[in-house]
Amino acid sequence: MTTSPKAQKYRIRREAPVLFDGKAIVPAPRNAAQSAGQTRKAPAAAQPRAQEQTVAKSVEQNPEQLFEPQDDGFGDEKFATAQGGTKVLAKGEKTLDEEISEIRAEGLTGRQLRLARRMAQKHGIEATSDFEAVLLLRRRGVNPFERSNIVAMVKAQDPAEVTSRALARTDGAGADARVQLPQTVKPGQVPSTELAQADHRAAQILQIQTDIAKRRRRKLLLLATRLAFFVFLPTLIAAYYYYAMATPMYATKSAFVIQKAEGMGQSGLGSLFSGTQLATNQDSVTVQSYLQSRDAMLRLDRDVGFKTVFENPDIDPLQRLPKNASDEQAYQLYQKMVQIGYDPSEGIVKMEVVAPTPALSQKFSESLISYAEKQVDQLTSRLRDDQMKGARESYEDAERKVFAAQARVQQLQEKVGILDPVSESSVVMGQVSSLETQLQQKRLELGQLLDNPRPNQARVTGVQGDIKRLQDMVDKTRSQLTSTTKNGNESLAAVTGQLQIAQGELQTRQMLMSAAAQQMETARIEANKQVRYLEMGVRPVAPDEPTYPRSFENTLLAFLIFSGIYLMLSLTASILREQVSS
Repeated sequence: MTTSPKAQKYRIRREAPVLFDGKAIVPAPRNAAQSAGQTRKAPAAAQPRAQEQTVAKSVEQNPEQLFEPQDDGFGDEKFATAQGGTKVLAKGEKTLDEEISEIRAEGLTGRQLRLARRMAQKHGIEATSDFEAVLLLRRRGVNPFERSNIVAMVKAQDPAEVTSRALARTDGAGADARVQLPQTVKPGQVPSTELAQADHRAAQILQIQTDIAKRRRRKLLLLATRLAFFVFLPTLIAAYYYYAMATPMYATKSAFVIQKAEGMGQSGLGSLFSGTQLATNQDSVTVQSYLQSRDAMLRLDRDVGFKTVFENPDIDPLQRLPKNASDEQAYQLYQKMVQIGYDPSEGIVKMEVVAPTPALSQKFSESLISYAEKQVDQLTSRLRDDQMKGARESYEDAERKVFAAQARVQQLQEKVGILDPVSESSVVMGQVSSLETQLQQKRLELGQLLDNPRPNQARVTGVQGDIKRLQDMVDKTRSQLTSTTKNGNESLAAVTGQLQIAQGELQTRQMLMSAAAQQMETARIEANKQVRYLEMGVRPVAPDEPTYPRSFENTLLAFLIFSGIYLMLSLTASILREQVSS
């Protein structure tokens, strides 16, 4: 007689081990009576929850049992459910659930799981879940995530195959012949009976958090190492130089402005901009460029010994000139030690001169200011000379021509023996007039004698003789005015004309000389208006404390520079790494 078992169903599947701190822990076994009683009383659907509650209570009463290995009576043997029943696994062989758990722990994405399911359908593999599809494909030696397999799967779907698959899906659809989507779970397969235990999930979460914390600590350590090597170490070196090695330098500051002589009577735009910095803007920029040039450096070296001062071995190597330094090396140091700036809004030129000692700093500054004064004076000297040159030449030419005209007049006067032809003509004309008067009287006297019936012939003859002599005298006197004498002497009229021309030319030359003199005076006034002079706003005074180096500011600046360089390099490396990996 055979007695059938009263239990309707047996659980032949072992409990999944709980992972804690990387070790597999099996829950404590329950006694047979309690298990049998709960099996009879609890329905099939409530057994997993009752089992979890029982395990939780047991763990609360005795927490140490989680860390004790439990013996289930079968030793190291494992059991697996197959189509023919239950089989015993060999030592080292894993169950299907264990392999699926390992695949689940890989952290595959949803896209990869969908690709694995499609690959399994292509190879005719029936799988109840995506993870099982991955496992079965790997057992067949197919990597579902290899690019070549994915491309081959896509290329294999020709139109004929796609059409045949669509017709196969519509075979069981009936008369409507609708195209159905592929089913994830095929008919006849039951869902997985895998149980998700709370302790198992908590242990996995704890392990994930531990791994994340380890990775974060490792990344933070690497970041701190890189920052220490690329940022903090160079900053410490810079701070050591500024605080311990750098030679103290003294800076003398000065400020000056270039002024223009203001003339009287200006009008228009000249008077509008004469009192502003726009009138001397170009001169200020020119002076600034000159003080920053090699010419000023060489002149300072000749006068004060700029190279000798900075070749002193007491100066630190970064600021010291080598022995017998070239002009180019000295000029590079000169540009650092002499800073000149121009403010166009105020028209002020500011200068800062740095030297190893306060006295040398003040001496360098005063020498450069004297060079600037000479340069300012030279800026307008050529303009003033050009303006005065033309006026002076015009005056000198007018003066020479006046002297020539005056010499011509004097020559004519000496030649004819007449000082003033006008006066001489007046004298001659006076003589002619006197002779004409006497001649008229003699003629009246002759007419009176002839009116007598018996005139005195002797008296008549005498009066007639007087009239003839007076007439000859008048003719002779008149001939002096217009006729040339037998001795070759020119007439008074010709002499008068020549003298008048010479005197007129002399007067003209005198007027031109007067105008040239006035023009020269005007040019001199205008040239004085072009005069530039340098007016000191802040005179150079030697400092009593070193101005440089500014240790804290320079160290902070070095830290910011190295931080920026590291940030740029890290961003560039990240971008390149992302481009290569993609």
